[in-house]
Amino acid sequence: MKNIITVVGARPQFIKASPVSRALREAGIEESIVHTGQHSDANMSDVFFDEMEIPEPQHFLGISGLTHGAMTGEMLRRIEEILIAKKPDAVLVYGDTNSTLAGALAASKLHIPVAHVEAGLRSFNMRMPEEINRTVTDRVSKWLFCPTATAVKNLENEGYRSPAYQIENVGDVMFDATLYFKKKARWPKELPASLQAKPFVLCTLHRQESTEDPKVFAELLQALSTIAREMPVVWPVHPRARKTMEVRGLKPTGLHMIAPVGYLEMLALLDSCAIVATDSGGLQKEAFFFGKHCLTLRTETEWVELVELGMNTLCGHSVEKIKSEFAIHCLNSGKTAAASPFGKGDASDNMARLLKAY
Repeated sequence: MKNIITVVGARPQFIKASPVSRALREAGIEESIVHTGQHSDANMSDVFFDEMEIPEPQHFLGISGLTHGAMTGEMLRRIEEILIAKKPDAVLVYGDTNSTLAGALAASKLHIPVAHVEAGLRSFNMRMPEEINRTVTDRVSKWLFCPTATAVKNLENEGYRSPAYQIENVGDVMFDATLYFKKKARWPKELPASLQAKPFVLCTLHRQESTEDPKVFAELLQALSTIAREMPVVWPVHPRARKTMEVRGLKPTGLHMIAPVGYLEMLALLDSCAIVATDSGGLQKEAFFFGKHCLTLRTETEWVELVELGMNTLCGHSVEKIKSEFAIHCLNSGKTAAASPFGKGDASDNMARLLKAY
C-alpha cells in the first residue's frame, strides 16, 4: 500500500482521523486528506486540525448547508474528480456522515477499495440519515474495520461472509484518541474555573431528529432547564441547535450555553462532569472512557454494549423519563464498568498494519 486518500468532513471524523493518520505515517503509508467542508465552522473544524496534530488537508471542498441529497451528490462529484486524478490504492472513510457515503460511493464506482472505520454499527432506525449512510457504506467497502464484537456480529447477521469483505474487530479509534490526548486536556475559557470543582451535567444536542422536530426539541430543552435547577448544565451549542432556537425564539433558562469546544476542552469537560446527557454517538463512548454515566437522549443507540454494561440509559425525549433517570444516575461519577468492549487502545495500529499488508 503506497497511497491512501482519507475523506473527512465532520467533527467526530477529525477526532478519529488523528490517531489513524499518525499510525499510517509510522507504517510508511502515504496519506492525502480530503476535507469535504461538511462542518465548515471554525469551532467545528479548524480547531480540531490545529490541536490534534492532523495533517493539513490537501483538498478542501467547502460543501455544507445543503439538503442531504444535494450535499451528498456534490461531494460525490468532487471526490470522484480527485480520485481520478490521484489514483489512490484505497480510500479510507469514517463513521456515518454524508461525507462518509460520498467518499465510499465515489471510490467503489471507480473500483478503488474502500476501508470503513466503525463498520457494523447499527441503531436499526432507518429514519436516521446516519443509519442509511453507514449501512450503504458497509455494503460497498472491502475492509470493514469494526470497533466491537457486536459490530462484527451485526455484519455476520446481514450476510457479510463473502471473500469480497475483510471483517476485522480492530478496536475503537476514539479510545486511541482519548488515551493519547487526555493528558493535554484544558478547561474551556468561556466557563468559570470554579465550575470545574462542582458536579455538573455535560450536554450536547446536534442530530436532525433532536433539533428539527419542534415538539422533541422543546421537550429536550424543558428537561435540561428542569435538571439545571438541581445541577449546573454545561451545553456547547451546535450551530444547528443554535439556529433552531433563533428561528423559533426559544430561550432555555439556567443553562451554561457556550460555543462548540475543541477536543481538548471536551476532554476536560468529560473528566470533570458528573454525568453526560447527549444524542451523540461518539460522546456516549467518551463518557464511558471517563467512567461517567450517559443519559442518551434518543430511543435507540448503536452502542448497545454500554446499555448492557449499565453505563448508558436510553431516555428518549420524555421530560419525565430524563428527569427520573438523572435522579437515579447523577451521583455515579467516576464509576467504571467491569469490562471494556472497545479494545486496548491499539485500533489505529491494527488498521495500519492490515492496510500495509494489502
